Amino acid sequence: MKVAIIFGSQSDKGIMSKAAEVLRELEVDFSAHILSAHRTPELLRETVARLETDGTEAIIAGAGLAAHLPGVIASQTLLPVIGVPIAAGGLGGLDALLSMAQMPKPIPVATVGVNNAANGAYLACEILALKCEDLRKRLIRFRDKMKADFQRDSEGAVL
Repeated sequence: MKVAIIFGSQSDKGIMSKAAEVLRELEVDFSAHILSAHRTPELLRETVARLETDGTEAIIAGAGLAAHLPGVIASQTLLPVIGVPIAAGGLGGLDALLSMAQMPKPIPVATVGVNNAANGAYLACEILALKCEDLRKRLIRFRDKMKADFQRDSEGAVL
């Protein structure tokens, strides 16, 4: 059970590290890669092929602006690809969000909110939990704790 995190440049590391934090918390192995669909297409293709054979079961891909990286990855694999639109440039990530969400059929990219790499990791874990009972149990415990914390913190709210 393994997830790959791929992002297009060093400047995306701060956003994409949130996915790594979630995967660590839920005890899911992962690898991280800085690759570009435009600058290193051959290396991207080789890496995706290697991920398919090393036990990787989902890919979280972050990109800004035209955000081609998740779509290019999805075109090269049958592994589920979860796109994380990253706010870059003047449109606040809307360009990246639309680029990912509007992928032409039949090459989908599951897409989370702008800069929300943590949700990308939660979605990857939910996908993996379909086959991994231990991860499913960890997710249930995580959600139970989240609910209990919310109820505790919201009791006695006074305006």
